[in-house]
Amino acid sequence: MSWVEVSPAVASGTLDAPPSKSYTHRALVAGHLTGRSYRVEGPLDAEDTRATARGLANLGTRAHWSADHWQLRPARVPARPVIRCGASGTTLRLLTSVAGLTGSTVRFTGTARLGQRPLEPLLGALRSAGAEVRHPLSSTLPLTLTGPLRSGEFRIDGSESSQFVSSLLFALPRLDGPSTLQVTGESVSAPYISATLAVLRSHGIHVSGRPGRWNVPGDQAYRGTRFRVPGDASSAAYLWAAAAVSGGTVSVRGIPDEWPQADAAVLPLLRSAGARVQRRGDAVTVSGPISRPFDVELTPCPDLYPLAGALAAVLPGESHLRGAPHIVGKESDRRAATIDLVRRLGGRSRLGRGELRVTGTRRPTAVRGALWDDHRLVMSAAVASLASGSTARLGAREAVRKSYPGFWDDLTALGVPVRRSR
Repeated sequence: MSWVEVSPAVASGTLDAPPSKSYTHRALVAGHLTGRSYRVEGPLDAEDTRATARGLANLGTRAHWSADHWQLRPARVPARPVIRCGASGTTLRLLTSVAGLTGSTVRFTGTARLGQRPLEPLLGALRSAGAEVRHPLSSTLPLTLTGPLRSGEFRIDGSESSQFVSSLLFALPRLDGPSTLQVTGESVSAPYISATLAVLRSHGIHVSGRPGRWNVPGDQAYRGTRFRVPGDASSAAYLWAAAAVSGGTVSVRGIPDEWPQADAAVLPLLRSAGARVQRRGDAVTVSGPISRPFDVELTPCPDLYPLAGALAAVLPGESHLRGAPHIVGKESDRRAATIDLVRRLGGRSRLGRGELRVTGTRRPTAVRGALWDDHRLVMSAAVASLASGSTARLGAREAVRKSYPGFWDDLTALGVPVRRSR
């Protein structure tokens, strides 16, 4: 297994934010739905976003790669389309509804873990709209889906993933009649739905209603020829946290506040823990150190759960991580993995009544040995290691390719000693 060593250091400097993974996925889907040439400017080039781009090639839109943009152009649909999702849940979920707009039989494949992640609520909604769906009893993959979908009343449980809702919101405007979308259960990751709605508005798509129930006119046309991907608060969260735990100052440019981002919630978390946070235009600066435990609700921003656990582990006192029950169905069981990370860092945790209580330590232990093959766990462990007294040696170094391929280079640019296996 590949490894990386991260030595304690003060992280300081100014960086441009990596492009947003969430908005790159959404721009690719919107560009496909325009049905014409389209330019995604400043995309995130990562394993997950490449999976979506390649998947769309099998639905009629091919991406042509260059360093600063991806050009989408209409292409011939293969006779037997196969969408290889890899480990990308966003690819699988967004493209299932898009595939239902065609009359073709589309096959989806992916990793074993992806086949175990929640999907059935979305598949049930698509079945009710006329899609034929088949998959093994023990997994949702491989999956075959045959459309076309019918407009009408859609009901979906939103308690496991916001991506089910986003998937339908992209597809429903292209149906031949009006639809309503009713979300049942406790909606999770709501800012991601807001991001989808923002992208739809920017492409001339009209959706009315309120959170939990939307009215979507049919036969709408996606307008526009380009989309510039904003900087990613999800990736920047690790850079800001590096400053917070090490006592440094890190500025990240390119985080406009007009595009909703769930993981911008890391900023009030860091402020409540004692960090200083300043915004000037699209640049956000965080100065450490953090010094006090915190209480955070993570249901709207579940991807922050491992990072919040890592921060709590290096802060003396008891922090409370509330909500986000759906994290057990992410790339790993992130609740169990966060508990493990807290233990490795020398902290203690107790789970109960919808929250994880973490008691941190003044002398964190450097994490060593194999880690979970989960990008957010690996990056969280690296950040927390800056507060320890010795060098951490982390396995699964390449896991960051899923969402933040430049993570190790950016840590180095902030003055953190990083040594990687060859």
